[in-house]
Amino acid sequence: MPLEQVLVLLVAAAGAGWIDAVVGGGGLLQLPAIMMTGMPTVEAMATTKLSSVFGTASAAVAYARSTKVDRQVALPGAGLAVLSAGLGAWAAAAISAEALRPAVMVVLLGVAAFVTLRPSMGAVPEPHLRTNARVLAAVVVGGVGIAFYDGIMGPGTGTFLIIAFTTILGLDFVSASASAKIINVGTNLGALVVFGTQGHVHWALGLGMAVCNIAGAQLGARMALKRGAAFVRIVLLCVVAAMVVRLGWQQFG
Repeated sequence: MPLEQVLVLLVAAAGAGWIDAVVGGGGLLQLPAIMMTGMPTVEAMATTKLSSVFGTASAAVAYARSTKVDRQVALPGAGLAVLSAGLGAWAAAAISAEALRPAVMVVLLGVAAFVTLRPSMGAVPEPHLRTNARVLAAVVVGGVGIAFYDGIMGPGTGTFLIIAFTTILGLDFVSASASAKIINVGTNLGALVVFGTQGHVHWALGLGMAVCNIAGAQLGARMALKRGAAFVRIVLLCVVAAMVVRLGWQQFG
């Protein structure tokens, strides 16, 4: 691969790490960048999983040191996510990503409308929403449903996790992002194991991108912790809008 392409991918990995650490959705930047090199889709997804698992784990550690992580949801959710994302990665060859795009676009538009029309959402914790049933629902939605999606398609996983934890459990955006990172580590790891055993990962490139992804993730986590829920909300809306545009272009362009 030419040096200039490698440099572009390293920069994209750093940017993706920042986005993932704040609200998720770094695949919006990293996956198209690597596919522009002509790499097959499955290999591109596999290699970005290697990069992302390191960056997301780095962000998870940064959040855990500075804010409350919902361990009751994050830890069992991460365990389930390894298995569910692995199943999704295994099914990726059989299920067309193109078939999923319209549904994902509808969900993203709903997310954008929901966050826009409820400006108080995620601004402060709403502990009165938390019940045992809701905790179980959050574990299943994040560790099974969203994790399976990450194995098949990927971009937006962190964003979906944050929205799920905010709406189901009443977490503020920063705490939701912190908890989401732990489950996202599980989704990336599960998919990576399957892709790796299938021989789809470009290890040297992925590890190089991982270094830059970690750097971006550390910066993003620190900015989110410093600037708070209002900052995360703005970035989330920008990422959701960008994802809708990108998916729409792929579907109809």
